[in-house]
Amino acid sequence: MRLSILTAALLGCVTLAGCASSAGPETVLSIKPSRETTSSVKATGPVPEVAVGQGKVKAEGASEMLAWAGPVPETHAFEAVAEKAVRPTARPEEGAVTAEMPSIGKLGKRSRIYSQQFRDAKPINFGKRAPKHYQVHGVDVSRWQGDIDWVKLRTQGANFAFIKATDGGDHTDPMFRHNWRAAKEAGIRRGAYHFFYWCRVASEQADWFIRNVPKDPDALPPVIDAEYNGESKCKRRLTRAQYVEKIRVFAERLERHYGKRPIIYTAPDFYADNLSGELKEYPFWLRSVAAHPSVRYPNRRWLFWQYSGSGLSHGVSGKIDLNVFVGSENDWHNWLAGQST
Repeated sequence: MRLSILTAALLGCVTLAGCASSAGPETVLSIKPSRETTSSVKATGPVPEVAVGQGKVKAEGASEMLAWAGPVPETHAFEAVAEKAVRPTARPEEGAVTAEMPSIGKLGKRSRIYSQQFRDAKPINFGKRAPKHYQVHGVDVSRWQGDIDWVKLRTQGANFAFIKATDGGDHTDPMFRHNWRAAKEAGIRRGAYHFFYWCRVASEQADWFIRNVPKDPDALPPVIDAEYNGESKCKRRLTRAQYVEKIRVFAERLERHYGKRPIIYTAPDFYADNLSGELKEYPFWLRSVAAHPSVRYPNRRWLFWQYSGSGLSHGVSGKIDLNVFVGSENDWHNWLAGQST
């Protein structure tokens, strides 16, 4: 007897790891590609080893090239810059800083904070609350940045780096081990992130991350990258409660192992659909490339803000994602002291 298209689709879903047996037609809907996609997402076509791929995506109503996409900038695009730190012209709101600081411990040895010297291929006018007003800048990277000169990148303002480690339950970023080691050797505070695959059991993904990411007391908290991915083979549309449950299971497992409360990274579309008002006990890292996070994520406290997917810097041959920490230099050192395990 010949099966209908819908019946075949439902039976196919059952075979996917992590699919619920009670899945109905609404769970087999296609998901639009996020307009806030980052370098976490794998590009289509051959995967480069150190070269930068080609492609583009629109972000928040404006055309934006991803950190892993576009032509390699010419070396003359950069000007010589001094390493002397420059104080910002304005400070973030004090209330936001103190409210979002996790419990802090006794101050340890303070590393030097380099002022940011990054350029942006697609500069945005953020107004009075621009990224330049924040004191501690950093980056996030994956294989798409190729072979990074971490020492040079640090002097350009990469005081911290989030490095892609894993996605799903069976994939590791081939540059992770090298980047993990080299970033630390350069004196950069670094953490690892996992790109979540919604068709796989959360605990299996947590175990995969733990298997591949060392337990380093100097590392930043682990990060779960929770967003839509139109390039993924997984087309499941979960309920808000299911998304939240998967994130919580993953986060709790990582916290038990690493002794640090994980950070949740997300984008505006996924956040609006599933995370607004949820998981308030976790620190958030928010992507907002055309406006301050307070515009895209009303009433959500945040710890890190990813403000560009088209950054340019000495030490990297292509584009790179740029980020800021919410507080002052002193807040940064206090927060780091509180992460010691």
